[in-house]
Amino acid sequence: MKGGLSVNRLAWKLLEKLLEKPDYYGIKVEKTSSGTTIVDAGIKAKAGFQAGKIITEICMGGCGKAEITHRKYGKLELPSIFVYTDHPVIAALGSQYAGWQIKEGDYFAIGSGPARALALKPKEIYDKIGYRDVFDKAAVVLETDKFPPAKLLERFAKECNVSPENLAVILTPTASIAGATQVSGRIVETGIHKLDKLGLDPNVILYAWGCAPISPIHPKFTEAMARTNDAILYGGVAYYIVECEDEEELKQIVSKAPSNASKAYGRPFIEIFKKANYNFYKIDPNLFAPAILIVNNVKTGMVFRAGEINVEALEKSLGL
Repeated sequence: MKGGLSVNRLAWKLLEKLLEKPDYYGIKVEKTSSGTTIVDAGIKAKAGFQAGKIITEICMGGCGKAEITHRKYGKLELPSIFVYTDHPVIAALGSQYAGWQIKEGDYFAIGSGPARALALKPKEIYDKIGYRDVFDKAAVVLETDKFPPAKLLERFAKECNVSPENLAVILTPTASIAGATQVSGRIVETGIHKLDKLGLDPNVILYAWGCAPISPIHPKFTEAMARTNDAILYGGVAYYIVECEDEEELKQIVSKAPSNASKAYGRPFIEIFKKANYNFYKIDPNLFAPAILIVNNVKTGMVFRAGEINVEALEKSLGL
């Protein structure tokens, strides 16, 4: 463990807050025959902003905080989520990153959260950031609108090396308030992932905060997913405090980091997705980034900023 932090231990305490007041948070809790805890945060349950806030913090492995606020985007007032962390690399890459592609029979989901740090999904990230977690409980967050099959739950427990009764699975459909909230809560992680892809060693990132609009809900999954992407690509701001030796390289990286560095930039994500025949892998990966990145280098005090809020694209995304 890096700095003695266990993302699963910290996240489990947050999970217990949800489990103590399921009616208050609008979640539904089930126990499987093997004892695994299933938290429905939007499939049949009405989970909203408060559940979404805590699930965001669970996704960050308890190493960051989230607040629900609101911001003005042009003439548009939208609920927004503000997240901040003093442990950005562990919170984002070590826990929150949706890096677990899950397939079991005809069941598909994207997995994120602290359980990744036990199963080491994907292992190369944990090697890069020098982090491992050791804990006897595991929490995984699935972006899905279907309940997972028993065989998958068995696999989770085995891969995380925990007993089934010490496994919790949180289900957050994108077409729900809690789901949209926790997606926008990935604003810091999205920026770190892009900076890493551009060559910045993530270990130089010391602190971070970010803010993104929470997209209005659409009942169709594809439309809801597109709106949640647009919220970050066209309305999200991420701020990083780094300790970097090569400032010229840092400046170049920041200039290429925002979403507007992509050739696909400017259109609503639903249009981009359709043009790519609904295949994520055919979309320019440079697009997946915050609208604005700001980086403060504590070595020199310099601040670099790139990108812009694109109100027109946000309005198109919402059909305004």
